[in-house]
Amino acid sequence: MSKVKSKAVWLGFILLLSAFTNYPVAAVPEIKDTNIIIIYAGTLLEVPGQTVKTRQTVVIENKNIQSIHDGYLSAQALQLKPTQIKIIDLKNLFVLPGLIDAHVHLLNRSDQKFRQLHISDEEKLIYGVVNARLTLDAGFTTVADLDAVGHSWPLLVLRNAINAGNIPGPRVFAAGDSISSTGGHGDFLDNRDELLSNHNSPGLCDGPDECRRAVRRQFRQGADLIKIMASGGGGERTGGKHHAPSFTADELKAIVETAHSLDMKVTAHAHGTAGINAALSAGVDSIEHASFLDKQSVSLFKKTGAYLIATLSTQDMIKARVKSAPEKMKTRLNLYINEHPANIKMAYDRGVKLALGSDAGAVPHGNNVREIEWLVQIGISESEAIKIATTQTAGHLGISEYVGRLIPGMTADLIAVEGDPLKNISALRQIRFVMKEGLTHKNSTR
Repeated sequence: MSKVKSKAVWLGFILLLSAFTNYPVAAVPEIKDTNIIIIYAGTLLEVPGQTVKTRQTVVIENKNIQSIHDGYLSAQALQLKPTQIKIIDLKNLFVLPGLIDAHVHLLNRSDQKFRQLHISDEEKLIYGVVNARLTLDAGFTTVADLDAVGHSWPLLVLRNAINAGNIPGPRVFAAGDSISSTGGHGDFLDNRDELLSNHNSPGLCDGPDECRRAVRRQFRQGADLIKIMASGGGGERTGGKHHAPSFTADELKAIVETAHSLDMKVTAHAHGTAGINAALSAGVDSIEHASFLDKQSVSLFKKTGAYLIATLSTQDMIKARVKSAPEKMKTRLNLYINEHPANIKMAYDRGVKLALGSDAGAVPHGNNVREIEWLVQIGISESEAIKIATTQTAGHLGISEYVGRLIPGMTADLIAVEGDPLKNISALRQIRFVMKEGLTHKNSTR
């Protein structure tokens, strides 16, 4: 089957799935011929980190914010033709930019994380359609998916369908398959070779030449960025604080150089100290988890300008599992509990740039805001936590020119919540309105 025909089959499957899950095939404005929208915002946070404004009129034309005005202005006062206008009343709500999660796994379900060898691509795609809607409804209008687990194509088809507006979901940047050494976190451990022969990921590589080829495969399939496994997973044999990196220095260098030559960013999963520092020394653009970073890590972060994506939401999962874990693993999990949050706060206090990532898929989808709550829990202010979840994560993904702020010229990605998240971050759980690219996807204000 040709690539074009295969893509058409997958898209047809997604559209059929949307119909049977009662999700609209395309989210459209209630008035289809509307090309101008007026939003009355009771409280408006235009640029996270700056002062809020009250009683604001936001004018949206097509997908973009056209202008913002003090007071609630009529179409006549704005010199707009009434027949072109749709008015959305958010006078009782707090309006802010759509949130961004730079570490999700849309094809995963957290309750089936360890069954990947037994789940078909079709099942993963079903999970992806459902999880994408859960994520958008939670106020996250952009995500980066950092591992398709085994095969890139179902995720890339899902991304393309969402980004084309065929099904509802956040804007997706996809890493496809992770780049992993044999036996690394991107491989399937503790299984016989006969079983693994049917699941041999093109992201597996050993040696610089294979690693270059693995990056180029992801580029060829259409991945947006590269995810590498610089250390083992937290629950794996090589996932502890003091374990060696999963790649050699020359392998890491080959991956980063090849990705950057293709204009692709590289983010590295890394828990252990040596894996974090090796990845930063090789020039990666960001580190996921960074559980056991040290002072050298902080220096490398600041020297390279790399972002840190903390995934503190996994702390909830670790705490739930630690009591029933084997004694040896219990010791390691307690290290995560005791050191990971403190290390993230230390890095933040010393000027390391944070971006937001929840690891949804390892933890439940639709609960992405828990990651923002965790930032506040470790001592970061509500204002800074929201800034991290919007403008800073947009910077990390290279999309600051059109996402992350509500100012003229930016894409109309915005949400509205009850309460004031600058005083109580959990107000972000009270999502009443979600707009992505000028289209209303959720409106429970009526």
